[in-house]
Amino acid sequence: MNSIVLEVDLDKIRRNTARIVEGCHAQGIAVLGVTKGFTAIHQIVTAMVQGGVDGLADSRLENIEELRSRGFGQHITLLRIPRLSNVSEVVRYADVSVNSEVTVIQALAQAAQQAGRVHQVILMVDVGDLREGVLQDDVLSTVEQISRMKGVHLQGLGTNMGCFGGILPEQENLGVLVNLRNAVQDKLGVMIDVISGGGTSSLILVETKKMPAGVNQLRIGEGILLGTDTTNSRVIPGLCHDAFILRAEVIEVKYKPSMPIGNVGRDAFGNIPHFVDRGIRNRAILALGKQDVNIEGVRPVDERIEVMGASSDHLIVDITDSQRDVQVGDEMSFHLTYAGLLSACDSKYVKKEFKENKIND
Repeated sequence: MNSIVLEVDLDKIRRNTARIVEGCHAQGIAVLGVTKGFTAIHQIVTAMVQGGVDGLADSRLENIEELRSRGFGQHITLLRIPRLSNVSEVVRYADVSVNSEVTVIQALAQAAQQAGRVHQVILMVDVGDLREGVLQDDVLSTVEQISRMKGVHLQGLGTNMGCFGGILPEQENLGVLVNLRNAVQDKLGVMIDVISGGGTSSLILVETKKMPAGVNQLRIGEGILLGTDTTNSRVIPGLCHDAFILRAEVIEVKYKPSMPIGNVGRDAFGNIPHFVDRGIRNRAILALGKQDVNIEGVRPVDERIEVMGASSDHLIVDITDSQRDVQVGDEMSFHLTYAGLLSACDSKYVKKEFKENKIND
């Protein structure tokens, strides 16, 4: 029996997908279902596909290979810039890849020609977040170089928001992509079919109908999976927020002081812990630790329970204020952030269980 279980409600994922797709399609925006946040577990990918995504996207080529081996024939975009050392595999498994280095695009073109294929490229443009992307002043010259290559086709321009610099998507910075597309078409005669305007953080512009005309693709992961938008610090209205629940077993319940006794050094991870003296508190220890999941990414479903800390194998929680009579052997449930979900899905110590209970739309 696994002491740690990740319960996945596939119907809620389908419903979230369908609602996001409906809202985006109403404004001419295609939705790529991003599968990296749950390591492309095929049951969840299937729920996304059934929810109506226009394609799939992942940053790990290994995940894309696994999806192909399971028969997923949808167009798949590789979201991490290809390495020079794996361009042949990129061309083989991914239909599209995001790129910012001409050298890599040249290698993709050569690999595609050798494979008798044409590989689609999204040129990433840095509009402020300072992660991947060519600078705006270099877009025209870069496009001109790509347009002369055989084996690749420039499908569109894209950008990333919120992942490194925390920059929020706005009409102004996404409008830069549209203006660049117009410049490319007017000055170079190169047609741009796709303007990929970011991920979940861009959904707020769809909801408020402020998305610049011309942005016609979003790459959505967190919104579909958790119904949240971390970059904008919000829950997305109308979506399910509990499609994933992590459950772990209680292995100790005892009243103990809230302050450790003795001289304080560093913990097992090299940190110096800090405590507040709250007197004697009722505490529970769970068979859930940092080796299992990202502990900072879990929060008790019972909001009266407080996470105190964790070691590699144990999670300590304060249950003093819980209305539930917690006993050894009980299960405790947790919501997950995007970081918590990623770690739980990737952990071999966490069993995945899938439920299909129908819910009303």
